[in-house]
Amino acid sequence: MTDPEFQSIADAIERSGWCVHDGLLETSLVAALADECLDMDAQARLKPAAVGRSGKRRLAAAVRGDRTRWLDQSFSVPQATFLARMLGLRDALNRRLLLGLQQLEAHYAVYPAGAHYDRHRDRFRDDDARVLSTVLYLNRDWTDADAGALRLYLPDGTHHDILPAMGRLALFLSADFEHEVLAPARPRMSIAGWFRQREFGVA
Repeated sequence: MTDPEFQSIADAIERSGWCVHDGLLETSLVAALADECLDMDAQARLKPAAVGRSGKRRLAAAVRGDRTRWLDQSFSVPQATFLARMLGLRDALNRRLLLGLQQLEAHYAVYPAGAHYDRHRDRFRDDDARVLSTVLYLNRDWTDADAGALRLYLPDGTHHDILPAMGRLALFLSADFEHEVLAPARPRMSIAGWFRQREFGVA
């Protein structure tokens, strides 16, 4: 990440708690991630996402209609490159903002046409591990007519809609912002992620 890109992202998060940045990752990398997501979904490797935690997890399409697949230890080349770049961003934000970010958990997400995710907050009430939410969008030639915005609810009672255009990266403090995914007119792809302040499985 170049210094101007870091400065822009860090300044926005420090000032407002959220940021939208276009072009942080190379076009070829975003295209490779989009192709991989499409292929995995076509092979039924993305599964309907659940809501809730642990033993209370359940499918609830009326609340959340996306299909997901976690990025795990069997990383493809595009996934490994993406994660390396994001961990570089983590290190830069830690140096500037002292957020204490450690690991990144992330998954592919596909919202079919008409699916949505109700208003919610990414940090669980009984677990403060998630600090910074991130979403990288993988949608080619996306227009206003395709809908499917991420609606971010702001502290002043207003909201900001983020169109899921290809290569766009949205970031926001997980504890501070409720948000929802509005229904798209065609399938909508992304990599959703959360920078955590503790490692997985550490209480």
